[in-house]
Amino acid sequence: MSAIPPNANTTDAATVKRYLPWVVAIALFMEQLDSTIINTAVPAMAASLNVTPLSLKAVVSSYILALAVSIPISGWMADRFGTRRVFSVAVGLFTFSSILCGLSVNVPMLVAARILQGFSAAMMMPVGRLTVIRTFPKSELLSAMNFVIIPALIGPLLGPTVGGLIVHWLPWQAIFFVNVPIGLAAQWMIHKHMPDYRSDSPRPLDVIGLILFGSGVALMSWILEIFGEHYLDATSTTILFVIAIALLCAYVLHARRTLHPLLQLALFKTRTFRVSVVGGFITRLGVGGLPFLLPLLYQLGLGLPAWQSGLLMMPTAAAAMLMKLISVRVLGHFGYRKVLIVNTVMIGITISLFSIITPGTPIAVILLLGLAQGFFNSLQFSSMNSMAYSDINPEDSSMASTIASSMQQMSMSFGLAFGSIIAAWYLGDLPQSDRAAVGNALHHAFLTLGGLTILSSLSFWTLRPNDGESVSKAHAAN
Repeated sequence: MSAIPPNANTTDAATVKRYLPWVVAIALFMEQLDSTIINTAVPAMAASLNVTPLSLKAVVSSYILALAVSIPISGWMADRFGTRRVFSVAVGLFTFSSILCGLSVNVPMLVAARILQGFSAAMMMPVGRLTVIRTFPKSELLSAMNFVIIPALIGPLLGPTVGGLIVHWLPWQAIFFVNVPIGLAAQWMIHKHMPDYRSDSPRPLDVIGLILFGSGVALMSWILEIFGEHYLDATSTTILFVIAIALLCAYVLHARRTLHPLLQLALFKTRTFRVSVVGGFITRLGVGGLPFLLPLLYQLGLGLPAWQSGLLMMPTAAAAMLMKLISVRVLGHFGYRKVLIVNTVMIGITISLFSIITPGTPIAVILLLGLAQGFFNSLQFSSMNSMAYSDINPEDSSMASTIASSMQQMSMSFGLAFGSIIAAWYLGDLPQSDRAAVGNALHHAFLTLGGLTILSSLSFWTLRPNDGESVSKAHAAN
């Protein structure tokens, strides 16, 4: 593995360590702002495009789906073309596709632009994370990753509010043009401070594996997307589901027989990596629907305007930022096993408690629930993301980052689709203009998602008390 410094003035490792987290954080800020700003605008977009709000999940899920399908090649691209070049192109393409989203005049155009946006984001997040992993030793990794995430959390903090204000005063298309100045600033930072890691002998691209895995994931996500909307009969849906499972199983068989598979499944033999990725996948199935369902609860269920709905989303991001400041000490004191088991249960309880929100619920109660959700979610993601690399060898960091990012985005995509399916199922044939019916359906959806999240805590019981200490104890000692 070789590294090319950004420029002659920033060749020392200390300078790279000082500025690299900011480089990655700016790009993540843009990505997180974009992914949260659109959720608040869904009702306004639905009214403008003459579709139902729940049917607009395609605009959100197509972005996440493109992420999940494209992320597997991000590690290969970084090894072959260098982290700086791939990251720079990804940020530029993300900015350009944001402009295309703003220029869209119907749902198909918007979905197509969101797919391009998702593809570019697939290069940003894992390549940025990979660069941080290769720059910082394990003893500094948790603090570095937390530092990257704290500025990026400003995106979710501002996104709902900015989105609500924009759709209140301006056409909804304006929400996508916010990314343009941020993208330009990120390009300047990348050119000046981004190290360029690349492999001395990059592995060949597993084209067959990409086709099998990508088509399997895409087909599975599409089935979840259309499920319950009567586009296909039950027999056709079942056949397509079986085909999707067969494609994914075929990839597993292919990966075991290939010298350089797209995703190196042998890494799952490492317990901390396996539990972090698989357990995180199950947990995110419950959490993944919240960014889409909560604005619907506030705007359709409670009848609040978009800007007030955005304000109610702010405590979640604020609490997440606060937790990032203390998560190092929490993990160092209690260890990953205790934290993940207890915290997962708390997330499930918090999700379930959103079912008590009605038009008569005091705003203070809603804000407290938002704070709790952000607090526990932040600790959960910090724990899972950092533990995944605690026992991974440096030469496997690119593959580990690719697998972890792929599974994370798949779980969020499936979670969003699952959450909307559950809400639509509880709503039944009642109109989405019926505020009481929508509120009741969303309440039952939150109870279902909360129960699933609580059950997912069982996946972390296989951890040992000392698992992840190469990351957590090193920080506690510092």
